[in-house]
Amino acid sequence: MKKILIYNSGGGLGDSIQIIPLILSLKNHYRRSNIFYLGAHSNHFEGKLKEYNIKVQTLELNLKYFGFRWWHFLFVKKNFNKKNKIKFDLIIDLQTKFRNSLILKKIPHVQFYSTTFNNLFSTKKIKYKSKNYIENLSIFLNEKIKTINFNCSKLPKNLINEAKKLLPKSNYIGFSITQGNEYRKKSWSVYKFISLANKTLIKNKTPVFFIEKNQEQLIEKIKNQVPEALFPEGRSGLSCPALVTALSSRLDQAISIDNGVMHMMALSDIPMIVLFGPTSSDKFAPKNNYTKILDSKKIHGTTDIESISVDEVYKLI
Repeated sequence: MKKILIYNSGGGLGDSIQIIPLILSLKNHYRRSNIFYLGAHSNHFEGKLKEYNIKVQTLELNLKYFGFRWWHFLFVKKNFNKKNKIKFDLIIDLQTKFRNSLILKKIPHVQFYSTTFNNLFSTKKIKYKSKNYIENLSIFLNEKIKTINFNCSKLPKNLINEAKKLLPKSNYIGFSITQGNEYRKKSWSVYKFISLANKTLIKNKTPVFFIEKNQEQLIEKIKNQVPEALFPEGRSGLSCPALVTALSSRLDQAISIDNGVMHMMALSDIPMIVLFGPTSSDKFAPKNNYTKILDSKKIHGTTDIESISVDEVYKLI
């Protein structure tokens, strides 16, 4: 494998953070390979996620929303011709839209991995039992790819030290309660989180809320009802996703809805309880042995995340 191309169609930070273990695992397994990244949106690894130091080469096509426009099919056909001489040993398609996969497959390659339409586009028609890309690729390539998770000790020292300063003790339990994209109702009631935070005080846990500094009204509401709660991001002059990961490494446990902060927390490899409503827990939940999932679709037969009770979460703590 000299050249590997990873295609990510998601535009959120969480979509990029979620594939960090995949990138690290491929870099460890194919140590002499060049790994290229093609995103339908900005390459967050070179922007907001740069402190994670994930080294991939951007396949720069000077296109927005690659794969989401039918004319991109003609663009690829024109720009990846025989004279271009760019050919990938492996293309990894991390989405499941027919149009995107069809366009992506026009890029010259030897092997093409995709789960779109039951692996219709893959160069090998294999049935996968897992939602884990690394496990599936091991089957597809007939090579055992060892999973390499992110190591928090690799974070910049200033972030590690800042996390220790903001959370110097132990017995912290983290809460991430706000959703980024508003297109679907993924948030659990703030009053349920407040009730849960007060319950955790009985277990001698200090509640730590991860909320952006500009959410003053929400922060004040929680402070009034949970005076012992901490809001570390508001006490720091630093602000980046990697700081959230560094802070999360100081926690005993974290509870989160499906959002970008959930993925930032998951990189610290701590025990987590994650709540899902309309979105897919199979697709988006952190892939580690310490995550407990409460999916309203599976336990209550509804996409309404509010159907999950405080006691159901508290029992898992």
